[in-house]
Amino acid sequence: MRGVVKQAEPLAPYTTWKIGGPADLFLVPADAEQLASAIAALSRHGVPWTVLGRGSNTLVSDRGVRGAVIKLGEGFDRLRFEGNLAIAGASYSFIKLSVMAGKEGLTGLEYAGGIPGTVGGAVYMNAGAHHSDVSRILKSADIVWEDGSKGTYGNEELRFGYRHSILHEKRGIVTEAVFALAPGDRKEIAAMLASYKDRRLRTQPLQLACAGSVFRNPDGDHAARLIEAAGLKGAREGGAVVSELHANFIVNEDHATAEDVLALMERVRRTVNERFGILLAPEVLLMGER
Repeated sequence: MRGVVKQAEPLAPYTTWKIGGPADLFLVPADAEQLASAIAALSRHGVPWTVLGRGSNTLVSDRGVRGAVIKLGEGFDRLRFEGNLAIAGASYSFIKLSVMAGKEGLTGLEYAGGIPGTVGGAVYMNAGAHHSDVSRILKSADIVWEDGSKGTYGNEELRFGYRHSILHEKRGIVTEAVFALAPGDRKEIAAMLASYKDRRLRTQPLQLACAGSVFRNPDGDHAARLIEAAGLKGAREGGAVVSELHANFIVNEDHATAEDVLALMERVRRTVNERFGILLAPEVLLMGER
């Protein structure tokens, strides 16, 4: 495969919310070299661009995305192990990475067993759960910057914070990540992965079109608790509904639009702020024309 270029490509099929209009340009580079050339050319000609992983925490506008949307494909969907290191391409499934590491007898990624999305997205967001996150196990990441330059960056250089990395400050795309793990018992790892998976299936509406947690947890509290305490479970705007199973999830129950989701998010934020004096910050990424 030498890359794909499409025009006016609908983005809804590429997101877990199944929402979103078309991208003016939709690019699937074959490898890091093609990616670097593409974003350097786009930047040079003033064409805006953004990157889309598995779309698991992304809300795409109904009007679509002006400019180019870049999706890393098969050339970045790879994994290899070197001793205690797991070296994964940016489009590799974060959940699958945790499973494969466990089969290798390597511990440290169990928390990722229920986090949808790609390795690249996990690095970008410093994805975490169960009192762990990417910053605790990442050794380094390869990044292509918007001018087409490339480099390998260590953990401290990536400026990790809560759901934050240097990629929130400087435009670039992760192409590969190296995770430093430790030897562990395969059966214990498998049991922990199964436990986390079971808990998510029981407490999150994963059988419905959703995008994971919609809001970040405020310091010392949980967004889901605040939303539920504000009486917002089951609240609806159009086809978008606050999940009865997990209040920090909004599900696409009936052909919801991005405007439905945004209206419901704003209602939740306003109500929680009025009740508790806390203004929730979105965790989902908003993409496209407003």
